[in-house]
Amino acid sequence: MTDIITTTEDLAAACERLSKFEFVTVDTEFMRETTYWPKLCIIQIASTDEAVVIDAEAPGLDLAPFFALMAKESVVKVFHAARQDIEIVWHLGGILPHPIFDSQVAAMVCGFGESISYDQLVGRITGHPIDKSSRFTDWSRRPLTPQQIEYAIADVTHLRDVYLALKQKLDQENRNEWVAEEMSVLTSVDTYQVDPANVWKRLKMRIKKPLQLAVLMEIAAWREREAQARDVPRGRILKDDAIYEIAEQHPTTAEALARLRTIPRGFERSRTAEDILEVVKKAVDLPKDKLPKVPKVKPASDGNGAAVDLLKVLLKMTSEEHGVAARVIATVDDLEAIAGDNNADVPPLHGWRRELFGEQALKLKRGDISLRLDGRRVTIVGDQPKPAIEAA
Repeated sequence: MTDIITTTEDLAAACERLSKFEFVTVDTEFMRETTYWPKLCIIQIASTDEAVVIDAEAPGLDLAPFFALMAKESVVKVFHAARQDIEIVWHLGGILPHPIFDSQVAAMVCGFGESISYDQLVGRITGHPIDKSSRFTDWSRRPLTPQQIEYAIADVTHLRDVYLALKQKLDQENRNEWVAEEMSVLTSVDTYQVDPANVWKRLKMRIKKPLQLAVLMEIAAWREREAQARDVPRGRILKDDAIYEIAEQHPTTAEALARLRTIPRGFERSRTAEDILEVVKKAVDLPKDKLPKVPKVKPASDGNGAAVDLLKVLLKMTSEEHGVAARVIATVDDLEAIAGDNNADVPPLHGWRRELFGEQALKLKRGDISLRLDGRRVTIVGDQPKPAIEAA
């Protein structure tokens, strides 16, 4: 059975050993159901020689050696679906792991599809099944069971083989730069910094008037600050439906707040209700010329529906021809932007994506190439090689 690291001394010694390798695989287990910030429970790290489990909740344990390893430039940190793991390191240690390799992104670039799970990826690359029985376990309970530890260790030991196989494929197909571009997003501070002033943009836009938008923006920002300060989920502070109704009705008195259907009985007498009313009054008191402009809702097709559909077909052909997941190349929003503007500032018109897909997309728009259904095959007609797929 793998020993669990519970002291700073043992952690420092392990990280010193691990730091001598070209890469280490990393995973974390955390809980987030009752908190705003993820509650780190354990950390798993493996080199080609060993694998360790770190009890992040051990009394007196200082994670500084782990953070130092995450920042060590000579060691590649390999994750699968890295974003939440990196968010934890950023929140607790104030550093971003670098350099990193995300096997989920690499798998999409290497032709494993858009939605392959980690256990499926391990199975296809190594042939070894993963025991999923501890996937939804409570990692905060102590002591950890042998089954939990075995599950946790398997995540990083199998990831070593996955990394080596994907790296070899990327080298063979000369696609390392494609993955590196995606890694730069994952290692950007902007990816993890949450500005309460901007969280309203995550809400579905149901607002039609400037005053309503002003209230929505203020309430959403207040809720975010409260959730962060109290370390509780946003919904524990105020549900989204309540935010929408408060924005639409903008109550400024406890009586008006109590009349809202999304507000629980008696809530209007709470301290939280007082804070909400102050926030609403702040928005209501804004001069008319200071109210925000309501974003225009883009028409469903913006007149380019057919063009977007053609680009979707071209994207699917390109994806399958080159073995790259379509969403790594372009999103639907990207296609809509290209359909409306040949110079749109979107990823498919830059770098390797432009070479792979963007130029073809522009040629299709100009009529330099066309798509043809030849029996059950869709082909490109024009001056470029003709990738093909079976028609659905």
